[in-house]
Amino acid sequence: MLPAGERLLWQGQPTVKSLLLRVFHLRLVLAYFAALFGAHVVSGTLDHQPLTASLARASSLAAPVAIATVLLLGLAVLYSRTTRYTITSRRVLLQFGAVLPMTLNVPFKQVARADVKLFADGSGDLPLGVTAQQRLSYLLLWPHARPWRLNEVEPMLRGVPNAVEVAEILAKALVAASDGVVAAQPIAAGNGQPQGASPAGAVVSAA
Repeated sequence: MLPAGERLLWQGQPTVKSLLLRVFHLRLVLAYFAALFGAHVVSGTLDHQPLTASLARASSLAAPVAIATVLLLGLAVLYSRTTRYTITSRRVLLQFGAVLPMTLNVPFKQVARADVKLFADGSGDLPLGVTAQQRLSYLLLWPHARPWRLNEVEPMLRGVPNAVEVAEILAKALVAASDGVVAAQPIAAGNGQPQGASPAGAVVSAA
C-alpha cells in the first residue's frame, strides 16, 4: 500500500538470463571448463596417448560442468524470484534478499543521477547515483549495486527487461518530481553515446 498521492509507475524483477550471464558469469565458467578440456587433450597428445584415450580422459569434466551449470542456474532463479524493483511517483524501492529480506528506499530527492546500460537482448542495468546521508554497503546490496563502485556505492536495478521503457518511466518521474526544473529529454539507444539530463535524465550506453 502506497501513501496517499503516490502512484505505482512500474514494478519488475531481474531476468534469470541476465543474472546467470552477468552476475554469476556462466560463460566464463564454461570457458574455464572448455580450456581444461583442451588442456587434457593436448596433454594426452604430448604424452603420445591415443586421441580416443585423451578425449575419454577429458570427458570426465562433463559431470563438474553439469553440476556447476545447475548450481548457477539455481542461484539465478533464486535471486530473480526474491527480488522486486519498484518505481513510484516519489521513489525507487529495491526489495531483495534470498535469506534475509531487505528493502532499500531511495526517494527521488536523493537521486543525483540515473543511468542505463543496455544489452543486446533488450535488458539493462539502471544504476542510481545517490546522495544518501548514510553510506551504503556494497556487500549488503550485491548484486543490486553497480560493479566496482566500492567507495561511492550506487544501487542498481539489475537486468531489468525492456530497459529502455523502464528508463523512460524513471526519467519522466524524476522530471515530474523536480517540478520541471530539469527539462525532459527522450532516451535513445543504438549509438552508445550518452544522452539525457542530470539529475532527472538517464544516460544510455549500449553493450
